[in-house]
Amino acid sequence: MEDYLVRIITEEKNILGLACITTNLVNDARKRHGTYPTATAALGRALTGGELLGALLEPDQRVALKFTGNGPLKKIIVEAEGDGTVRGYVEVPQVDLPPRNGKFDVGGALGREGFLTVTKDLRLKEPYNGVVKLYTGEIASDIAFYLTESEQIPSAVGLGVFVETDGSVTASGGFLVQSLPPADEALIDSLAGRIENMPPITRQLKEGKTPEDLLAAVFDGVPYRTIETRQLSFRCSCSSARIEQALITLGRSQIEEIIRDQEVFDISCHFCNRSYVFRKDHLLRLLNEMH
Repeated sequence: MEDYLVRIITEEKNILGLACITTNLVNDARKRHGTYPTATAALGRALTGGELLGALLEPDQRVALKFTGNGPLKKIIVEAEGDGTVRGYVEVPQVDLPPRNGKFDVGGALGREGFLTVTKDLRLKEPYNGVVKLYTGEIASDIAFYLTESEQIPSAVGLGVFVETDGSVTASGGFLVQSLPPADEALIDSLAGRIENMPPITRQLKEGKTPEDLLAAVFDGVPYRTIETRQLSFRCSCSSARIEQALITLGRSQIEEIIRDQEVFDISCHFCNRSYVFRKDHLLRLLNEMH
């Protein structure tokens, strides 16, 4: 199944719902970064959460999520574009903890003490920044807590990643439900109870449930209409030209030091792990351009 997202709104226009499948892009990220199972689950949840938040933006806008905790993963960073593309990484990919209550211990891997920082580039003069303390470290509840606490939008978020014994990802996805003003408290309570009693998102995805199926289960009996279906993918914005610009910011003296000490300078992109190789003649050309 291709990765895609569906966005709906109730006929009364007071509840917004999104659901997505992200199996392929999470598996792509796992291969790029060589993540161990618990790290894969954490990164997969964060990438899926990024896609859900990105779908609330315009195509030329961007949202970045930075999870920093006191666990062995240390940090997860995700950037999602309003066009359905996402990229991200964990600072320490070689993390795998024993299960907790039969599930991946993502909260233990990230840590339950730390912060979630959300930065939105809305193409205005200054980006919007919001910071909240980690709620559980389990990613989904932290995003929901941020939306409710920082943006004052009551929200429910469900995320799931199924990792096989060989490390591959065979199911990944999630949903986001938001209350819009004017709030219908009775409907919100009904949907909250339904979400709480739903089977685990991972189990539903493994059974072959689609984004449409997830939304139909949440909004059963509530009239709604589909307002968007979009394709999703892992895509990084790095390039040789951008890496060159990053090298230039190091300054002339540091580039000269690299030329003296190394025949070949190899640098990798944090987000996609793509490697860029610069030989001495290339670095000398950069120096001449700087001059």
